[in-house]
Formats: sequence, C-alpha cells, structure tokens
Amino acid sequence: MLDVGDDVPDFTLPKAGGEVYNDIGSFTLSAALADGPVVLAFFPAAFTSGCTAEMCTFRDSMHRFDELDAQVYGVSVDLPTAQNVWILREDLNFPMLSDWDHELIHDFGVVLPDMYGEFEAAKRSIFVIDADGRITYRWVEAEGETDFDAVVDSVQEAVADIAAD
Repeated sequence: MLDVGDDVPDFTLPKAGGEVYNDIGSFTLSAALADGPVVLAFFPAAFTSGCTAEMCTFRDSMHRFDELDAQVYGVSVDLPTAQNVWILREDLNFPMLSDWDHELIHDFGVVLPDMYGEFEAAKRSIFVIDADGRITYRWVEAEGETDFDAVVDSVQEAVADIAAD
C-alpha cells in the first residue's frame, strides 16, 4: 500500500464531470498537480449508503478545499456514466475518477477483494498528494462505523499543512 512519503506514479483515468450522464473527460495526475494539492477519496461503489454519506460530507465541505486551492476527486471502479448519474442525483460538486480496470486500486494497495462477496472494489481510503506528487496524508477505513465529518476535518488539515509549507 502506498503510504505517507511515497511518490505516486503518474496515471490517467476517465473523469466524470457530472454535468450530464455522458460528461466524460480525462484526468492525468501530473497535470492536475500543477493546480495545487490533489485529494483522492477512494470509495467502494456509487449509490450505496456509506459511499453517499462520505461523498456528501465532502460536497458539504468543498468550500474549505477551494479556499486552499485543493482539488478533490472521488475514485471508484464504477463506470464514468454511472458516476455521472450519481453526481447528478446527489448534487455532488466535484468530479469522479473511474478506475474501471482496477489498476489504480491495485497501485495504491486499496483493494476491497469481495464487496458483497461478489466483486472487487476500492477500499474506502483517502490520499492527499502534494505538488511534487508525494503522499502527505493517508487514511484507510478500519472496521466499524466512520465519522465522515472527522475524516474530512483531518483531510482538510492535511491540505492546509501543504499550503502552509
């Protein structure tokens, strides 16, 4: 699993922008880092209750990340068209990245091998990446319920630490 201090290999994924169901562009990490820190919030699957709660907590806190010039992206193995429908349904105000071929969850070491005992998905986890492409913060969900407000607070503090450097 990638950890704090590790360099993130550059990658390109489809990006669901959320304007309409087929609003699909391209995201390349190295290009995004030119605009400030990047937050990658991996989640198992769109349309599930826990993932909706997590992403809606980010939605309601986006002003805090905007103030720090940080970009937040949700990441799942869902196809980008499904992510777009979910973005529209939940009024999410940030894009989603589609790791449809599961390469990124393997590269980051955040594989949930048997979601619902049926398929491989992303383990709920968050990484903050600085302009140099280095991980400065990592959170991986442990067993039990998660306080998403507290998690987002910690992520925002990690981004603020980058801005202070």
